[in-house]
Amino acid sequence: MGLMYRLFARPMLRFQDSEKAHSRTIFMLKVMSSNFLTRKLLSLLYLSRKKLPVNVFGLDFKHPFGLAAGMDKRAEALLGWESIGLSFTEIGGVTMFEQEGNSKPRMFRSDSKKALINRMGFNNPGSERIREKLSKHYLKRGKPKIPLWINLGKSKLTENKDAHVDYSTTMKRLWKFGDVFVINVSSPNTPNLRDLQNQDDLKRIIDSCMDVNKSEAKNVDNVMKPVLIKIAPDMVKEQLESIVKTALDSGCSGIIATNTTISRPTNLTSKEASIFSETGGMSGKPLQELSTDFISMVYGMTEGKIPIVGVGGIMNAEDAWEKIISGASLLQAYSGFVFEGPSLSKSIVNGLSKKLKENGLSTIQEAVGLKHRNGG
Repeated sequence: MGLMYRLFARPMLRFQDSEKAHSRTIFMLKVMSSNFLTRKLLSLLYLSRKKLPVNVFGLDFKHPFGLAAGMDKRAEALLGWESIGLSFTEIGGVTMFEQEGNSKPRMFRSDSKKALINRMGFNNPGSERIREKLSKHYLKRGKPKIPLWINLGKSKLTENKDAHVDYSTTMKRLWKFGDVFVINVSSPNTPNLRDLQNQDDLKRIIDSCMDVNKSEAKNVDNVMKPVLIKIAPDMVKEQLESIVKTALDSGCSGIIATNTTISRPTNLTSKEASIFSETGGMSGKPLQELSTDFISMVYGMTEGKIPIVGVGGIMNAEDAWEKIISGASLLQAYSGFVFEGPSLSKSIVNGLSKKLKENGLSTIQEAVGLKHRNGG
């Protein structure tokens, strides 16, 4: 099915506006997964039979591969992601207030480089409407069978000095629905958002979210939800060290490396240059090496003592394996689904299973950080 997608579906996408193609894809997945029979068909086509269980953040995952934020901003296809074989789903980013995002066009695609440029700007219905949507889904369908992650962003109209209120309000509204929460201060598409990566502002945001975490947990079972920080790949090592230290000192459970980058590839054709001149964050294959380098740096800084979620340019099992041996315990993809189609999850899980056998390993956990232990 992956070959069919590359031969027929992907070429057709070239003639469509990138954002419209994205919306149509999410709609089709939502429709296909809403019916038992078609949902079963999706599972038959795209679900891997390989078993690669991992336990991270105190949660059980069928395998290490899940969906990155940005693909399903509005939590529209929750049943679909499980049906095509992912082990967890991250929705959002969700902001305190509803917002339309930046003006269109705001998403651009380079098929030759397998890259996306986007400047969406946290377009989403806002935390109150997402709460209503999740509440209806849970009542009708029950809790998702795979862990649900929620990406927290800052509303554009909220000033940075009040950012902690924006993040913590969204977390409070959605706390009972999410299994993991991700503090996103690293998107390049909201003005001055990345300024919040400084030590004081970041600590204020984390502390405010942790206060919500504690108070909500006290009302249920006293078990707090994991809170992760998503970092940008556009910083020097000293900045990264400061962010990682702040995250650890404030009680965060892990790091997601990385968000999109404002850097661009070189040696471009005139057509490619036109696409890559667009403002916004770049994801896809050109980000693969950079994000893997950041995973490796974070693993070294933390001595492998905190889980890292690797995301950026994963197009196949080889890319996924490289991130795992560099230090990632879990993996996510977004652009990979655009360029490789819904069979990506199955091919990666099957490929990782093969990689474990080739290296004489039994579990994914044994492979995490393998490059560091082997002196790589």
